Amino acid sequence: MAPGAARRPRRKAGRRVRSSPLAGARDRSAEDWWWDRLAPSGSEYHLLQADSMLLVLPGLGPSRARSRARKRASRSAQRRQSGSVPAAKSRPRPRPRPQPEPAPVPKQGPDVGWGDRIPLEVLVQIFRLLVAADGPMPFLGRAACVCRRWNEAASQPALWHTVTLSPPLAGRAVKGRVKAEKKLLASLEWLMPNRFSQLQSLTLIHWKSQVHAVLKLVSESCPRLAFLKLLDCHGITADILIMLAKTCGQLHSLNLQHSMVESTAVVSFLEEAGSRMRKLWLTYSSQTTAILGALLSSCCPQLQVLEVSTGINHNSTPLQLPVEALQKGCPQLQPSGQGVALGPGFPSLEELCLASSACNLVSNEVLGRLLHGSPNLRLLDLRGCTRITPAGLCDLPCQELEQLHLGLYGVSDRLTLVKEGSSLLTQKWYHTLRELDLSGQGFSEKDLEQALAAFSGIPGGSHPALCSLNLRATRVTPNTVSSVISSCPGLLYLNLESCRCLPRGLKRAYRGMEEVQWCLEQLLTSHASPKLGGS
Repeated sequence: MAPGAARRPRRKAGRRVRSSPLAGARDRSAEDWWWDRLAPSGSEYHLLQADSMLLVLPGLGPSRARSRARKRASRSAQRRQSGSVPAAKSRPRPRPRPQPEPAPVPKQGPDVGWGDRIPLEVLVQIFRLLVAADGPMPFLGRAACVCRRWNEAASQPALWHTVTLSPPLAGRAVKGRVKAEKKLLASLEWLMPNRFSQLQSLTLIHWKSQVHAVLKLVSESCPRLAFLKLLDCHGITADILIMLAKTCGQLHSLNLQHSMVESTAVVSFLEEAGSRMRKLWLTYSSQTTAILGALLSSCCPQLQVLEVSTGINHNSTPLQLPVEALQKGCPQLQPSGQGVALGPGFPSLEELCLASSACNLVSNEVLGRLLHGSPNLRLLDLRGCTRITPAGLCDLPCQELEQLHLGLYGVSDRLTLVKEGSSLLTQKWYHTLRELDLSGQGFSEKDLEQALAAFSGIPGGSHPALCSLNLRATRVTPNTVSSVISSCPGLLYLNLESCRCLPRGLKRAYRGMEEVQWCLEQLLTSHASPKLGGS
């Protein structure tokens, strides 16, 4: 340095540090860092700043958090306005965490659980209606596999009150039939005690080898059985029938038609349960006499229905039925007698069927003995009874007969048939007859015209109740048919097959009101055609 140079005064050692915006920004950033460190965004902790302390509070609600954020923002704004603290670059807000997308709503489809929400009582009532229409099997067995609620409903014993059991493969070979019966028997060993406790009606069809085992299960598990039908069954013994009579105290109806059973077994059953028997069905054979003898001895005083089927065998011996003795032994059946002391009759009888395709020995006398005390008779079926005449029917006490069947089928000797008297029938019952069958009868054209004219002269202007008329193989004329169709608007069935006096093309059966009216139109057209041609 030159000596003459003026020396500059030395400056003070300490430098004045200028305030820099970056320093304030660093300080502010550090403060924010600590704030975020102590109470990060999204956590459940919040900061509360006082004069000389800093509080970290957990669990503040969303509203408290928002108010705290507003206070911090207001203080920062005041500092920037006063200039004491240079504005620092605002810290960028943390990005919100992405929220998971909601699961897609499934499309509305069938509710798989609707069956579980139906009350059990309602479901049982629905099943009851289906069982009444189609029977419990196989519906209840299949319904039990749907779900637990359906299984519980199908397991109600009240639904299993009427059952029909027939082993499959009934027409196959013997080995296959026996195997099928054993398989079904294995199922019945569980069903009987678990489902059939309230069984009232049981029908067994085509059981050949296991009927004894089935009836034993019935006697052990079905105390309420009232009706038993054994159709075409083999191996029915006296022991099993007596066991049923003892264990099933409500059994009052037994059907043994077409089944192989000894007469001693039936007699033993009637002696045990005869006091409560109401209905009995049998097939006529050489052993039927012993069963009828038991009935004549008053072992079944309450018997109301007795049906002895003779089958269609023309070589079978006619059934000899002691009517008067049967009246005394079974007074509820009500037959009668003529030429001897008349019995009490059948005052409650409403239906009587004596139809037969073989030689029938029923005459007016026999019919009068049977029905002399039956004023409430509604149905009388005498098809095949060639010895019955209209005069004998006119003497019957019933006044409101609704169904009368006098058809003759396969009669070779038509010379002996009655030619007159059909008008006696229609004049007596024209106001109540709904079904009339005169097929094969030998009444003349004029007699049939007088008989059917009774339906057109009903007093009071009311229409007859006739809805079914069978004139097959009779001498009815077109005018007579036209008159009866016009007089009976409710006629739904008309049989004109093999009627010689009718035009070709009209000799057939007409079913339904439309077909019957079409027949009337054709008859009127054919009747008017000759007149037009002659003019």
